[in-house]
Amino acid sequence: MTARVREHLTSYAMLLPALVLFGVFLFAPLVSAVVTSFTSDSGVGAPEWVGLGNYRRMLDDDAFWRASFNTVLLAGVSVPLALGLGLGIAMLLQGEVRGRALFRSIVLAPVVISGVVVAMAGRFIFDENVGVVNTALGWVGLGPVSWQSGGGPAMLVVLLMLTWSRVGLAAIIYLGALQNVDDNLHEAAALDGAGWWHRLRHVTVPQIQPTTFFLTVILVIETFQVFDLVWVMTGGGPGRATELLVTYAYAEGFEARQLGYGTALGVVVFVVILAATVLWWRAQRDAEESL
Repeated sequence: MTARVREHLTSYAMLLPALVLFGVFLFAPLVSAVVTSFTSDSGVGAPEWVGLGNYRRMLDDDAFWRASFNTVLLAGVSVPLALGLGLGIAMLLQGEVRGRALFRSIVLAPVVISGVVVAMAGRFIFDENVGVVNTALGWVGLGPVSWQSGGGPAMLVVLLMLTWSRVGLAAIIYLGALQNVDDNLHEAAALDGAGWWHRLRHVTVPQIQPTTFFLTVILVIETFQVFDLVWVMTGGGPGRATELLVTYAYAEGFEARQLGYGTALGVVVFVVILAATVLWWRAQRDAEESL
């Protein structure tokens, strides 16, 4: 046996435990989910093969399109907000700010706590009867807002809490990226008469563009995976006003006991996430090749 063969066998032997774990806990369930998505399975009795029936059903399912619209809307609004606020906070944390420790704790708290805790905090703050916000509105003579029973306010609450839960992550990553921005470029731009806004726009933002793209893809993927925040705060209601693809898949699969259709919805979410990941990977590869 040659040294190269022994080296390859050693490498594969070291990879084998990880490959077994991936196969058992990732690839096998994924294959099983794809197969289930082509069946009509209620969890009782043998499933019936329906082929593309579940996917054709989505085309005429108003609830599916409403959940898709809500998910895309949430991603389109929360991701830019999280990026903008995260960058602003990172720039503040980079300097000396009064109350910096307390401010940092408030911003970074959602990064280290679970989504359920964030959702419970949101319910406490925006409760229609005893919530902090409605109580404060009453103090200034304004009427209460239907944060749970109104479709628009409920979506606004989900948007605010989701954005808050992500700002800390964006700030941490941006803070690391800002450390690599060349100060000489800022000094040169200042000598040329560029103000703070122009230095931010033409020096800082282009320098951290790879980080921004990375964060955008990660946050979009996370939006398509949001479940606990919405489920605890609104349950997808009222009237599917805050229903997302993941919460709809859960409701169909485990509450309506339509496992085949619920799994098909999950497969659609997986395909969207996979497409976003491939897009990010190809963009990163092209950027590295152009250097």
